[in-house]
Amino acid sequence: MAAQAERPEDVEQASKQVTERKPRRSAAEVRASVVGVLAGLVRWIGLVFAIVLVAHVLLTVGHANPGNWITRFFADAADPLALAFRNLFTPANAELRVLVNYGLAALFWLIASAVVARLIRRLA
Repeated sequence: MAAQAERPEDVEQASKQVTERKPRRSAAEVRASVVGVLAGLVRWIGLVFAIVLVAHVLLTVGHANPGNWITRFFADAADPLALAFRNLFTPANAELRVLVNYGLAALFWLIASAVVARLIRRLA
């Protein structure tokens, strides 16, 4: 038997189903999605910076082996992230100095990233 040819109604219905499955997003929806992703990325970066700083504080205050590669990694990564907070306070106790200065830097990154993310959402 010969194969039955497709009817025009079947072709039209199939094309309607394809277009119904892919609703087009408006420009405002796309922009809102991009802005949301960008703001979320800023928040995550601030959180990662704060985690690195807090890990350095915990390793220092907990007397971790300074020759260990993990301790060196967090110390090396935390130094540039501390910005001007690195030597803001200069108590005689080295552990207290790290706790206060790097702890303030961690708070700074959390607050700054939250503010920037909020500004991104408002301005966009």
